[in-house]
Amino acid sequence: MADKSAKRNVSLVLQCEWGSCTHVSSRMEDFCTHVSEHLRQHQHEAREEAVDCEDEYCCHWLGCGFFTPDRTDFVRHVYFHCYHTKLKQFGLQALQSQPDLNPCQLDTQTRNIIPELQDGFICLWDQCESSYDNAEWYYRHVDTHGLSAEYEVAGKENRVLLCGWKDCDLSCKSRWKLREHLRSHTQEKVVSCPNCGGMFANNTKFYDHLRRQTSLEEHRFQCSHCSKRFATERLLRDHMRNHVNHYKCPLCDMTCPLPSSLRSHIRFRHSDERPFKCQHCEYSCKNLVDLRRHQDTHSKMPAFCCEYEECTFTARSMSSIKAHHRKFHEGDCEPRYKCHVCEKCFTRGNNLTVHLRKKHQFKWPSGHPRFRYKEHDDGFLRLQLVRYESVELTEQLMKEREKQGAPMDTTTTCLVLSPGGSMESDEGVYDRTVVEKDCALLS
Repeated sequence: MADKSAKRNVSLVLQCEWGSCTHVSSRMEDFCTHVSEHLRQHQHEAREEAVDCEDEYCCHWLGCGFFTPDRTDFVRHVYFHCYHTKLKQFGLQALQSQPDLNPCQLDTQTRNIIPELQDGFICLWDQCESSYDNAEWYYRHVDTHGLSAEYEVAGKENRVLLCGWKDCDLSCKSRWKLREHLRSHTQEKVVSCPNCGGMFANNTKFYDHLRRQTSLEEHRFQCSHCSKRFATERLLRDHMRNHVNHYKCPLCDMTCPLPSSLRSHIRFRHSDERPFKCQHCEYSCKNLVDLRRHQDTHSKMPAFCCEYEECTFTARSMSSIKAHHRKFHEGDCEPRYKCHVCEKCFTRGNNLTVHLRKKHQFKWPSGHPRFRYKEHDDGFLRLQLVRYESVELTEQLMKEREKQGAPMDTTTTCLVLSPGGSMESDEGVYDRTVVEKDCALLS
C-alpha cells in the first residue's frame, strides 16, 4: 500500500467548482481553506436574506443541487466535495498510468454527485471520540491511530497490532494492514473516477469499473443466473456472490445478499419515514434519486425527450415519457418477455407479471415486491426460477419455520420456483431450499 503521507506531498490540480469560481490549488490544506471562504460567504448571505429555513443551505458546487436546513450537514457536505475532488485527481493519475485502459464512458452528469454522508465523522478509537466536519481531516486523524498503535505480544514469538476501534477485536501482523483495515470502519475511499465520480476503495476496483465498460464482444464470461457478461473471470465471480442471500428481514420473509440491500428493503417496505422533501411543494420521498426526479417536474424546460427519431414529444418527467411510449409506440416494439408456462409473449415485463398472477395464479413470496426475469439464449426474458441462499441463512429460516410447526425441505441446493404455481408453498411460488457453502457457483 502506498504511504498516505507520500500521496499528500504529490502536487495536485484541485479546481474549485463552487458557482463560477475557477480557483486552483495544489495542496489540500490550501484548497480546503479556499472553500471555507465560500462557506462563510454563503452562510452570511443566507442570514442576510433570511430565506425560508427549508431551503436555507443549498450547495452551489457544479452539478450538485444538494440542499438541507441543517448547517452542520451542509458544511460536512461541501467539505466532502473537496475530498472528492482530490480522489478524482488520484483517479486521473491512475488512469494515465494504465495506457491499455479506456476512459470511463458513463454520463458525466454524476461526476459531482457525492453519497449521502454518515451523521458525523466521529473517531471511535478507544478513548478518542474526536469529531470532524471535514472528511480529509477525519481520515488523516484515524490514520494516525494506525501509525502510532503499539505492538502487543501474542504467544511466545508473535507480536500483533490490535485494532482499537469500538467493538472490534481484530489483530494485524503489519502496520499497513491495520491502516488498511481502519478504512472498513470509516468507509474511506482512496480513488474516484474523474469522469462519472464513482468512488472506490482501491485502484483495482477502479480499474474493474473501467473494464466493465469494454465492448460486449470482449465480455466473454457470463453469469449462469442472470446472464450478465463480464470482461474477466474475477469480475464474474465477484458478481455471482451477490446472488447468494445471507440476511433475512426481521419483519417479513425477504432475504438479501448484503446488509445494505436489507437496510434499503426495510426503509422502502417497512418504514413510513420520508426525509427528503421538495422545496417547491409538499412532496416528500425516501431517497435523493426520487427527489431529484420529482424536482424535474417543477422545471420550465423539458428534461426528457422521446427516443424515437421522428417523434418530437418532450416531458418534464420520465413517467410521462413512459406513458407516451405505451400509448403511441407500444406497437413499434418487438415482444421481449415470454411466459415460461404457455409461451405467450409480451412487450413489457409488468404485462407478463399480470399474466402470471391472473392466468397461472402465481404470487411472489412475502417481502418480495416483484417477479424477476432472466434473459435466455433465444433473447426472451422469462421468469427467474432460482434464488440462492447461504447455508447459515437457510438454517436460520429452518429454525424459524420449525417453531411455527412447518419444517422446511433441505434436499437440494438452491431456491426453486415451482412451474405453473402447481407446487406453490405457503410463502408463494418459491420453494426455499439450501445452497451449499462452497458451491461451484463461487469456487
